[in-house]
Amino acid sequence: MNIYVSNLSFHTNEADLEKLFGGFGAVSSAKIITDRQTGQSRGFGFIEMPATADAEEAIKMLNGKEIEGRSMSVSIAREKTDRPDNKRW
Repeated sequence: MNIYVSNLSFHTNEADLEKLFGGFGAVSSAKIITDRQTGQSRGFGFIEMPATADAEEAIKMLNGKEIEGRSMSVSIAREKTDRPDNKRW
């Protein structure tokens, strides 16, 4: 199951997320999304957990949990949709 995690501290890294979610079961991947130009965290990421029951428990237990002074938002990730072209006149 793919999990969306937001409101992360800019100091939180992928190893931190993998360790945190690993307490609930196997983690296939942990990815922090970064700014393309600066490489700095954008404050959100994705966790992939192969076992649905483990992922659901992690979501339930970690949603709203404070990490590094910020209250995380944890939910099931939605499928990426195509964005319309942003044409500038």
